[in-house]
Amino acid sequence: MATPMASRSKSTNLSTLLFILLLRSGHSPAAAFYLPGSYPHRYRPGDALAAKVNSLTSPSSKLPFPYYSLPFCAPQDGVNRAAESLGELLLGDRIETSPYRFSMLKNTTAFLCRTDPLHPATADLIMSRIDDAYQVNLLLDTLPVVRYVNNPAAPSVLVRSTGFPVGVRADDGEYYVYNHLRLTVLVNKQRNGTTRAEALMATVDAVELISFSVGKDGDGYTVVGFEVVPCSVDHDEAAIKGKNMYDELPARAATGCNPSVVGMRVRANRPLVFSYEVAFVKSVVEWPSRWDAYLEMGGAKVHWFSILNSIVVVAFLAAILLVILLRTVRRDLAQYDERGGEAGAQQADELAGWKLVAGDVFREPSHPVLLCVLVGDGVRILAMGVATILFAALGFMSPASRGALVTGMLCFYLLLGFAAGYTSVRLWKTMRHGNRAEWKRVAWRASCAFPGVGFAVFTALNCVLWYNGSTGAVPFALFAVILLLWLFVSVPLTLAGGLVASRVHHVEYPVKTNKIARQVPAAQFSPWVFVAVAGTLPFGTLFIELFFIMSSLWLGRVYYVFGFLLVVMALLVAVCAEVSMVLTYMGLCVEDWRWWWRSFFASGSVAGYILGYAVYYLVFDLHSLSGPVSATLYLGYSLLMALAVMLATGAVGLVASFSFVHYLFSAVKLD
Repeated sequence: MATPMASRSKSTNLSTLLFILLLRSGHSPAAAFYLPGSYPHRYRPGDALAAKVNSLTSPSSKLPFPYYSLPFCAPQDGVNRAAESLGELLLGDRIETSPYRFSMLKNTTAFLCRTDPLHPATADLIMSRIDDAYQVNLLLDTLPVVRYVNNPAAPSVLVRSTGFPVGVRADDGEYYVYNHLRLTVLVNKQRNGTTRAEALMATVDAVELISFSVGKDGDGYTVVGFEVVPCSVDHDEAAIKGKNMYDELPARAATGCNPSVVGMRVRANRPLVFSYEVAFVKSVVEWPSRWDAYLEMGGAKVHWFSILNSIVVVAFLAAILLVILLRTVRRDLAQYDERGGEAGAQQADELAGWKLVAGDVFREPSHPVLLCVLVGDGVRILAMGVATILFAALGFMSPASRGALVTGMLCFYLLLGFAAGYTSVRLWKTMRHGNRAEWKRVAWRASCAFPGVGFAVFTALNCVLWYNGSTGAVPFALFAVILLLWLFVSVPLTLAGGLVASRVHHVEYPVKTNKIARQVPAAQFSPWVFVAVAGTLPFGTLFIELFFIMSSLWLGRVYYVFGFLLVVMALLVAVCAEVSMVLTYMGLCVEDWRWWWRSFFASGSVAGYILGYAVYYLVFDLHSLSGPVSATLYLGYSLLMALAVMLATGAVGLVASFSFVHYLFSAVKLD
């Protein structure tokens, strides 16, 4: 049995270890991506490294396909699938083992395999993948392979992209496959053999907890970069005759790798020959900073300037609206407090008419259950977005953990079912003046409304992916897992939130509601025109950021400026609240007491502009999108995203307007 002193010592060691790793995470800007529990893999000279492959992807088609759907070389021990997270499966990642294997610090040129003669259908499939610009994605030590090419607009500038094309179509109309890879592995060696964190961990007896693969003299290396130059080489038959996998090729095979020259033609009834060469290059980049090159966004100056300009302009307009609103309301309140006679009251009636609807302003809106459910789902989506972006901005969503962002979003959404149930039932009980009847119906609908719509759209799009044999299709087992998570996690939490709200005291209205509704005067313009126009201001806060998000989702670019995204989201919430309050006040001034739904859609109308921008982006930025299937997937997911934004911003608008109206009629003295 362990003594208390020994237990205390181990606890101290663990705490010290975690503290040291947290300090180590501040070594560089990218270090925050590596949390305690994620350690560098150190290789000694001669240690084996094995690259992995991911799904074939294309900027022209939104249908990812398995790597081995094309006749590439397979490992000698068979293809094995790597463990994948929930987010990776939802994103369509299918990481599998590959035949690309080499030894640390050993430069080599090796033969891989010769395929069987291509069946005409297989040759046509390869040509189709080349026409659709499908990319091969290799991974080494979680790092995606990077390819550098000259920018056509500026030949002296190199453009970095992940992956490399399956092949190329030459000017003569013939198709050529990239069958030879010139791989470069960038490695780093710590100056003193071991890192400071490893040395300090050894002093707290952490060596019994963590075992690093380093030699006696600390001769371990870490992988800090992975680059590729794809070539199409027509190998000499005499040089590859009788070769087996991993047999070395003569040096002239490597010198034949010229990206500007193609040689391995794709033809039916002709085999393909694959080979590769690898070179190890020592780099000054340290392991915590190895993701910096991937996370560096192009056009950084334009990006930062545009976001800053948008924030300043929108904040200035929002401040003007808020000042005008406050001054107007204070003037009205002062007039009501100072009136002493019938003439003064009549003059106040001419200046402001919102006091005339005091008996109807809190009248129950049409379709109250639906409104409560939408607001509850909106609060849930907004809280999920804030929590996900906050954790990502703090570095908890590591790019090395593929799919971590999607996994985190799903987990937050499930757990925040409590917020949806609580908000929906609390609003329902407030509308009913404290009557908790039918709260279960409201909570049940809150647990099924948006998840049901989202799951229906997701299932329809997934059937399209299934039919086309894409890896983007979610496996049936994962479908069952998601359903079980919804049934046993989301639904109980939503009902629990509704139960708590049903027992909490409701919000008391400051004025009584008349039995007979007041007639609304005819307006010169429909108030819904102002509601539709109101979405332009919230859209102005995020359209710059929306461009980069769309590029990340559909063009394969990396987005990782979550700090700015968090600021933009906070600004969006503030603007949505102010716009909704202004329109609500304008409606009350013309004696229109029907503000509930208008306050929801005043800020929620930004979703219409987002959907319109998605169509614009499809036409002008994704003009190379091939086929109606990819367009259907794009529009389906864009519609789902716009619906989620509408619920989140609409909930902000209604809560802000309710607080404003409640404060307004609580402060004024009504006779």
